[in-house]
Amino acid sequence: MLKKDNLPLGILLGFLTPLAAFFLYYFFVIRLQHNDVGLGQFLGILKDNRQMIPKLTSICLLLNGLVFFLYTRKRLDITAKGIFLMTMLYAIGILLLKLIR
Repeated sequence: MLKKDNLPLGILLGFLTPLAAFFLYYFFVIRLQHNDVGLGQFLGILKDNRQMIPKLTSICLLLNGLVFFLYTRKRLDITAKGIFLMTMLYAIGILLLKLIR
């Protein structure tokens, strides 16, 4: 499935990769430093500290860049376009969050 070259796959990968990066960040950074912070507590911290959300989302988008690079190296350009599209939508969301606060 991941070797297909189509736009819906790229959009799906572009949407899910930052979410996977968020959970990796939580488990490998937050859980290793603070064992007593659960996922619900961490989400509460993000809700109370809204200026952390754009920063964390930007970190999560780094994994999207890696996936985009891998798909362009394999010459699966249509899938890479979907990944790029979702990355740009996330970036617009980050800018809007920074402007709203």
